[in-house]
Amino acid sequence: MLTVEKIGGTSMSKFQDVLQNIIIGPCGDGDFYNRIFVVSAYNNVTNWLLEHKKTKEPGIYQLFIKDEDYNKALFELLEKLIAINRTFADIKLDQDKADAFITQRIKQAKNYLNSLADVLATGYVNHQNIFLAAREILSSIGEAHSAFNSVNILENQGINAEFVDLCGFNDSENLTIDERIHKAFKNLDYSHIIPVVTGYTKGIEGIMREFDRGYSEVTFSKIAVEVKADEAIIHKEFHLSSADPGIVGLEKSIPVGFTNYNVADQLADIGMEAIHPKASKSLEMNGINIRVKNTFEPDHPGTLISKDYVGEDSKVEIISGTDKVVAIEIHDPLMVGQVGFDLMVMQVFQKFNISYILKATNANSITQVIWESDYCESLFNELKESYYEVTVKPAAIVCALGTNIAKPGILAKATKALSDSGINIDAFSQSLKQVNMQFIISRENYKKAIISMNDALCVCKD
Repeated sequence: MLTVEKIGGTSMSKFQDVLQNIIIGPCGDGDFYNRIFVVSAYNNVTNWLLEHKKTKEPGIYQLFIKDEDYNKALFELLEKLIAINRTFADIKLDQDKADAFITQRIKQAKNYLNSLADVLATGYVNHQNIFLAAREILSSIGEAHSAFNSVNILENQGINAEFVDLCGFNDSENLTIDERIHKAFKNLDYSHIIPVVTGYTKGIEGIMREFDRGYSEVTFSKIAVEVKADEAIIHKEFHLSSADPGIVGLEKSIPVGFTNYNVADQLADIGMEAIHPKASKSLEMNGINIRVKNTFEPDHPGTLISKDYVGEDSKVEIISGTDKVVAIEIHDPLMVGQVGFDLMVMQVFQKFNISYILKATNANSITQVIWESDYCESLFNELKESYYEVTVKPAAIVCALGTNIAKPGILAKATKALSDSGINIDAFSQSLKQVNMQFIISRENYKKAIISMNDALCVCKD
């Protein structure tokens, strides 16, 4: 059985546990091979390189585009990466080799960025294209660091491993992402070696340009399709569970066990990615199942995501959501019966490159929920100029998801859970597919809503 396995950044930072729970421990004295590992950067490294994924605190990339001292920041980053190397001394990382590798990679990146800055200074080129190239260069550093270290540790543990560097730092080949992956894997013998692969792949289309921070899962997906893997496994620091254990508590956060790609897409739409939706499509189309496992509970089978799974029992499997959204309502008496009114509204959102998460309508109102980070005053002003009344409200979205929730009473049970907690529903959406019930509520009630719905629909099952 050939598996392609992605290891997340938090897990990589605890590589001692990865060795024991994923790579060496489960095999005992048996076969270590027929597994390909795609690795993320160590925890926080990509945040330092680009910007913090959640808080948007600027990283080196932001310094570069603002023409600030990114060279000093690269030196400071090198010190941090060498400090990370020191944390793996006990598991046989060769410190001299590891330090030399990342020092050389940072030096190369610095030279590339300086050359880009010189080109920018001429004023002859489009700034945005140069900025995107810089973002690609910086993104690749973290995965190269963690992949090189992992191979060095495995070799020093007596395991045959190979560093598969898809970053393209040392070549000028004009390959697409798919072509680079195909070239790297066409002659590898997985039965006698463990390939450890960078989550970043260089390609002429630009993996960051296409997928931004979901790029490592795209690499993982494309490799699984390329080698015709029997299963694609994602190792995270938590289970795919009925609800966020940080909100409901570990004892009430139940591993899902089984779900399908449709539910995984619904989760991604609200920012709770089991896997990046653009990465999952090729796996789904090629009939490759995804297994999401908890790095720190190796004996648990995790959650299997497949194309056609539908639960035997009609029930909610996951409660999820976010409190980082805003609800925009457009109310206009002229809307009723007017063909194309919705299209005109959507053209304004398209102008600002904004996609909605939820839309609810009645005779003369349209409510759309978007990410708070996408909202801007310019959008509001343009809508205000065109329509009778525009209301913007900070909000939260709470979802009840499942592969088989088309059962009378489940919606009533969900709304009762919110009502019993004193939570009003501002807007609601559910499609005919009936895999996701979406409730818009006041932001301050978000955690209370997650807890009450998890208790009513997932923990206390009838």
